[in-house]
Amino acid sequence: MARPKTPLLNKEKIAEAALKVIEEQGEQAYTLGNVARELNVKTSSLYNHIRSKDELTELVRAVVTKPIDSSVFDSLPWDQALIEWARSYIQAFAAHPNTIKLLATKPVSAPVALYMYEGVVRGFLEAGWPLELTATRITAVESFLLGSAIDMVAPEIMIDTNGLDDNVPLLKKSIELNPTKSLRAKTAFEIGISALANGLKKELEEIRARSC
Repeated sequence: MARPKTPLLNKEKIAEAALKVIEEQGEQAYTLGNVARELNVKTSSLYNHIRSKDELTELVRAVVTKPIDSSVFDSLPWDQALIEWARSYIQAFAAHPNTIKLLATKPVSAPVALYMYEGVVRGFLEAGWPLELTATRITAVESFLLGSAIDMVAPEIMIDTNGLDDNVPLLKKSIELNPTKSLRAKTAFEIGISALANGLKKELEEIRARSC
């Protein structure tokens, strides 16, 4: 029997299958066995293309984070670029919410993700941030973004005052005055990222003033 002209498996196909398992069955179902079943192959066949589950996780990260655009730091003022980068970040993870817990708790080594972070750090440095302060500030923004991405795909009702309406009247009224879930989540994100950008901009101004 002639061999197929193209391999039945490759890293890209395995990563896509892994992402499908995570999206459809949840992060807890993410095993090499389930990925192999999704591809209709034996688990041992995966090892012809990947060394470990950790390597596969980074291949999944590459797929998820590829749309995140740090090139905006090359063309926009850094605080505006931060907001645009954040928007592309949240869109990328909101499209794959079941990957958030998995990827947020694993060391990052996927080249596409590292290059993305490199672009953000460079943007901060070119704006005048001391290198030793960049990692914590970027982490602070990223922590907010991951929470916002989860909020984007959360259930419509996250706070249920049923049975306690009289005990929490202000909370109940606040919820009733909220916009629809999708609009609320988007509005909350824009408020949060603007506050972060403005706060960091003020901090940078203070750093510059002290260095004069």
